Amino acid sequence: MKIHNRPLSGTPLATAWLNRSPEALALFSRDPSSIESYLAKAEEVDARVGKQERLLAASCLVGGGDNAKKRIDEFIEGHGFMVTTGQQPGLFGGPLYGLYKGLTAAALARRLEGVLERPVIPVFWIASEDHDWDEARGTHVIDVGNDLHEVSLPPGEPGVDRPLYRIPAGQEIMGALDLFCSFMPDTEFLPYWRTLLAKSYRSDRTLAEAFQDVLEILLGPAGVFLVQSHHQDLKARALPILLRELRESGDRETALRMNGASIKGAGFELQVPLIPDATNVFIQGEVRRERVFRDGSSFRLRGSNRRLSLTDVEALGNDDPSCLSPNVLLRPVIESALFPTLSYVAGPGEAAYLPQTAPLFAGHGIEMPVVHPRVSLAVVEGKIDKVLGKFHLAIDDMAEAHQEVAGRLVRERIPSDVQSGLERLRKVVSENTDLLLDSVSRIDSTLSGPVKAFRRHSFALLTDVERKIVQSLKKENHVALAQVAKAQLHLFPGGWPQERVLNPFYYLVRYDWAFLEALRDHADRAVLPLSMNPRAPKGVER
Repeated sequence: MKIHNRPLSGTPLATAWLNRSPEALALFSRDPSSIESYLAKAEEVDARVGKQERLLAASCLVGGGDNAKKRIDEFIEGHGFMVTTGQQPGLFGGPLYGLYKGLTAAALARRLEGVLERPVIPVFWIASEDHDWDEARGTHVIDVGNDLHEVSLPPGEPGVDRPLYRIPAGQEIMGALDLFCSFMPDTEFLPYWRTLLAKSYRSDRTLAEAFQDVLEILLGPAGVFLVQSHHQDLKARALPILLRELRESGDRETALRMNGASIKGAGFELQVPLIPDATNVFIQGEVRRERVFRDGSSFRLRGSNRRLSLTDVEALGNDDPSCLSPNVLLRPVIESALFPTLSYVAGPGEAAYLPQTAPLFAGHGIEMPVVHPRVSLAVVEGKIDKVLGKFHLAIDDMAEAHQEVAGRLVRERIPSDVQSGLERLRKVVSENTDLLLDSVSRIDSTLSGPVKAFRRHSFALLTDVERKIVQSLKKENHVALAQVAKAQLHLFPGGWPQERVLNPFYYLVRYDWAFLEALRDHADRAVLPLSMNPRAPKGVER
């Protein structure tokens, strides 16, 4: 097994940011490759976060590995910071990139701890309030016969839109686990990992709970702590921020639109649409979540059309803080308000919309954390590496459509005498029709039409001959092309990078803890280079 660090890619804005375009970098708070960015953010955090706030933040965390308690104590007493990342819960741990986020956060935290000479802990924010059941309920795995399978739980109830932390997995979870494991090879490691999944993913537990259990095991050795976004203490502390957002929602919309115009002016599109009169707050009802809209001096819920005054919303929140939640733009602000966050590790999708959050951070008196890209990796097993070497293919070649790759490979196998014969014929047709065109045009200009038609027809026939030669060679080389198709399935299943599709247990069952250790090493390499000798801010206990 080989693991390759890969460039991230995404929307034009995310790609420009990753390529350090000045126009894109200007839309983010700070440059993630500059130590001054982290020093300045540390000073901003110290100015508003004291020991008590750190104590409250730490009380919501779980996981963190074997020495978690010692590190939490050091974090509190040493006025520590956090590097955060996050993802919604996923079936059986979700796709690979969730692990990559957590491991990148751990690597960056270790680097910053040495630079700042202050405790820095990595925290994975589990978006348990997410409502996208259809995305969370499935996962993908390749079986021993090299076929891709989706394993999933049933769709949600029509018209019901509950957060993931309120939805038990149900009786179907055991059948899904049996099916999932049936696609795995019978290795010496399978019983351990199957037992872990069976203990975590049970009918009476939610995907959010099970996801936390799995990440606690997988990311614990890297020292990653976990937090559920619906934690009752977090919700209580977030309530004043959400209510303030509603009170000032008109100003927020104006600021968001002005900022959006700046983003568009820099040549990029907005990733999160700005809807007139929409606030950045949702209210959770019995069966669905509804966005809050301004309606004159009061508010209106989009789905039910129910009208509420600010006093009504405050009463709902005070009675049950969990009923209010932020939208995608306000969520990072909530996190930074509750945690001493230095940096957020983002994937390309998040990097595309985070510049839109700037007015919300400013409105709540917080500076945006330094946004650092997550690691992107390609895991190449030995059998796949042999195929790449045999056909002199690069990983990027595998992203192309199979017909394109197969056609190119087969054309390379056309015998040289056949290739030269086709080239000579094309040259003869081209040269002689040019001569004939020149001759007939002196007789009658209308005669050029038939000559040009003859040339087009001749070239079309030659192309058809070449196509049939390629088809014949494809049949002759079907075994080789099947090997290429297998490699493409493993590296770009469904045309997507493997990290966005494949489940990590495909590799854990085969390579056990060595797989995670290798990922950690590559995540370390992905942290942007930082100077290791700055003068660190020491902070003052408050």
